[in-house]
Amino acid sequence: MTKPAQSFSRRDLLRRTVALAAVSPLAAPFVNRRRYELFAETPWAQEFSERAVRLVREATVVDMLCPLKIAGDDVAGWMKDPSSFTEEDFAYYRDSGIDVFHPTGGGTAGRDTHENVLTYLAEWNGFIAYHPDWFVRVTHPSHLDRINESGKIGVILGLQNSAHFNDVDDVNLFFGLGQRVSQLTYNSQNRIATGTMEGRDGGISDFGEDVVRRMNEVGMAVDVSHCGDQTTLDAFEISSRPVLITHSNARALNPGYFRCKTDDAIRRMAESGGVMGITMVRSFVTAEEPTTLDSLLDHFDHVARLVGVEHVGIGADTDINGGYDASPPEAWERIGGRYRAEYQFRDKIDMDEMPTQKRTYLLTEGLIGRGYSDEEIHLMLGENFRRVLKEIWTV
Repeated sequence: MTKPAQSFSRRDLLRRTVALAAVSPLAAPFVNRRRYELFAETPWAQEFSERAVRLVREATVVDMLCPLKIAGDDVAGWMKDPSSFTEEDFAYYRDSGIDVFHPTGGGTAGRDTHENVLTYLAEWNGFIAYHPDWFVRVTHPSHLDRINESGKIGVILGLQNSAHFNDVDDVNLFFGLGQRVSQLTYNSQNRIATGTMEGRDGGISDFGEDVVRRMNEVGMAVDVSHCGDQTTLDAFEISSRPVLITHSNARALNPGYFRCKTDDAIRRMAESGGVMGITMVRSFVTAEEPTTLDSLLDHFDHVARLVGVEHVGIGADTDINGGYDASPPEAWERIGGRYRAEYQFRDKIDMDEMPTQKRTYLLTEGLIGRGYSDEEIHLMLGENFRRVLKEIWTV
């Protein structure tokens, strides 16, 4: 007889399930008799299996594109006044089960890009330094090894554009300020390479090649998520270190959607030793409704079958605090023109339930349902990204 669901916070669960960590891999599939209700006092309260709770607890969960909050001015306020970020705010993020966030600066471009990125990194560095008991700036392989048990949240500082590199030595400058990941280009052309929304993809420029090589030298990860197809392939040819696709999906499951990656690109990513984060933006997952958790899991399955489960991770491209769809109508109206057309946004940008605290648990239950082993789920939840980042950062 199944016992009634029990209601605990994640902290309670971490204390109460310590013994489960010792369960052998062979025994793990059979510890599914009990269920826990998580987030009981929230609108997204739900029961999860003991196995799912244990797996999230054990893994170092890494989301390689997860802003703290998209809608509203909260993040701007926290950056300007770190004391306004409260213990309650911290608990909200920690209880999600995500250990490492890669919030990233957006597609920064324009005349003031260099200065704007300096400000962006300075604000994040100040925010993390103000809260040393809650946050760790993840800049070294050892940080990834300790973050799960520390009870803190790891933050990887990265940018979704490399236009702030005015010259090659800027790679060293921004590395020194804590940047550890740089997407070569956002949707448009820059001096380095071509973004996915350009009609003609010229690939990586000579300057861009020098930038990639310098990133390799200092240990900064090369990301090609928003890059055009030729630029993406060029990166695998040029880089001597693994290349990341931090947030994209499989074009084979969403034909004609250019922000998704071709099977050829996914294979080359794996050959480089890289990892691909699967995104939860609705239009990336399917071209039409319904867009379900099963639809999302199909992308995990596709990449795992194509190149191996060791090259699959999470890059949600949305937050756990309301998502894009929590933005006011006027903000939604500003997302227009070619951008909106290329991204094929529908009535909703986010997948249902994914911009909430429970999404890592939902995903884990889904992966269990698809028949993955504990070890394979650990890899996809974050161990793959932890492995590859440690390799890239070790110089």
